[in-house]
Amino acid sequence: MSLLGQPAPDFTLPSSAGDSVTLSSYRGQKAVVLVFYPLDFSPVCSMQLPEYSGRQDDFGDAGAVVLGVNRDSVWAHKAWAAEYGIEVPLLADMNLKVARDYGVAIDERGISQRAVFVIDTAGVVRFEYVEAKTGDYTLRPEQVLATVKGL
Repeated sequence: MSLLGQPAPDFTLPSSAGDSVTLSSYRGQKAVVLVFYPLDFSPVCSMQLPEYSGRQDDFGDAGAVVLGVNRDSVWAHKAWAAEYGIEVPLLADMNLKVARDYGVAIDERGISQRAVFVIDTAGVVRFEYVEAKTGDYTLRPEQVLATVKGL
């Protein structure tokens, strides 16, 4: 199920920053990079999200915000972010509803696939990439940043 060219499914999720984040609140203001990842504290995710966090200013300069999404709790997100210096908001999709809405839930494993969606300021999905396996991490932040700059 591809969401390319479709309105991004809206959601409101609790954030590691202590508030709730509503996707549609960015409409007309910023592009959004949604980074779905399987689990906090897992080896590949512990490389991926710090890399996105390290490029946060670059994404901001390009008019975008990065949001990490997975099934872990806000408390796990806060602990992981503190340990790894992750500054991007991490959103708690504990029942995988948002992952299902984006077609990336792996219900039998209780996690989401590793995937990236770029949503433009009009709220339309302009880019989507789903890794073949959850342990793969082939799409790097600089590639996603180039996509954002091309919007």
